[in-house]
Amino acid sequence: MTGTIKTKTDRGFGFISREGEAKDLFFHSKDLNGVTFDEVGVGEIVSFDVVDGPKGPSAKNVKRA
Repeated sequence: MTGTIKTKTDRGFGFISREGEAKDLFFHSKDLNGVTFDEVGVGEIVSFDVVDGPKGPSAKNVKRA
């Protein structure tokens, strides 16, 4: 699945927007694959897997598309 980095925080997490979905997906810096948190920017297209986390769906295995 692909989406766009919508926001990033200075605490090492952010949110990814997906076309056709109202709710953004949470991602944590530890969920990145092949790229560091500082290397990905807001507006960048990424690919990821969606998993059910304790607080709802989140993105894992996030990498540049």
